[in-house]
Amino acid sequence: MKIVLTPDWFLGFDVLIELFSFIVLVMFLVLSLKNYRMNKNKKNFLYIGIGFGLIALAQLATILTKTVLYYDFNLIQQVGQAIVTSNFVSSVDIFYYIGFFFYRFLTLVGFYIIYRLHNKRTYLGESLLFGYFILISALLSTEIYYLFHLTCIGILLLIVRNYYGIYKENHFLNTKILLIAFSILSLSQILFIFPNGTLQATANIVELISYTIFLFLAIKIGKNGKKKKSDGDNIRYAGGNPAKRRKH
Repeated sequence: MKIVLTPDWFLGFDVLIELFSFIVLVMFLVLSLKNYRMNKNKKNFLYIGIGFGLIALAQLATILTKTVLYYDFNLIQQVGQAIVTSNFVSSVDIFYYIGFFFYRFLTLVGFYIIYRLHNKRTYLGESLLFGYFILISALLSTEIYYLFHLTCIGILLLIVRNYYGIYKENHFLNTKILLIAFSILSLSQILFIFPNGTLQATANIVELISYTIFLFLAIKIGKNGKKKKSDGDNIRYAGGNPAKRRKH
C-alpha cells in the first residue's frame, strides 16, 4: 500500500509546478556551465551548476514517478485526499520506490553542494556525516515521509544563513534575490511536513513562488550578466561572491 498525499482538485497541478521548477533549474545549469567555460578558474560556477543540475534531475524523477502514479488508471484508485495504489508486486511499485528515492536523494545532494559552495574549508568528517544523513533520509522517507522535508529544511536554513552573511557584506541585488528565494523554498518544506492535503497544495504553491523568483533571477542574469555593473548583475554574485559593492 502506498499513499501520496494530495487533494483531488490539485492532481496534476503539482506535476506542472515541478515541470516549471525543472525548466528553471535547467536554465541555471546552462548559465552556470556557460560562465564556467568562459572562466574555468572560477570553480563556483561549476559547483552551483552541479547543485542546480542535480535538483533538476530530482524534479524530473518525481515528474515521471507521479505521472505513472496519477495516470495508470488500471492500478490506481483515488480515495479522499490520497492516491492509494494496490498490487504490491508490480512495475508501478518498483517505479514508485526508485523514482521517489532518486528525487529525495538528488534533491538533498544538490542542496548540500550549494551549501558547501560558500564554505572554503572542507572537512572529510563533516561531508561523510552529511552524506550519511542524506542517504538515511532518502531511504527512510518512504515510511517516514516528513524525514526528507526535515532534512531539506536543515540544509536550506544553512544556505539561507550563508546568503544572509554574504548579503551583509556585498549588498548585491542578486544575492538578496537568492536569499529571498531560498527562504520561501524553506517555508514550502515546512508546510510539506504536515499530512494535510490542503497544506500540501499550499506548499506546492509556495514552492512555485520560490522558483518563479529563481526564474526572474535567471532571466536577469541572462540579460545583463555580460555587463560590468557595480550592483553585481552577474551569476558569480548569485554563486556567493563576497566582494563588496564598489563605491562611486
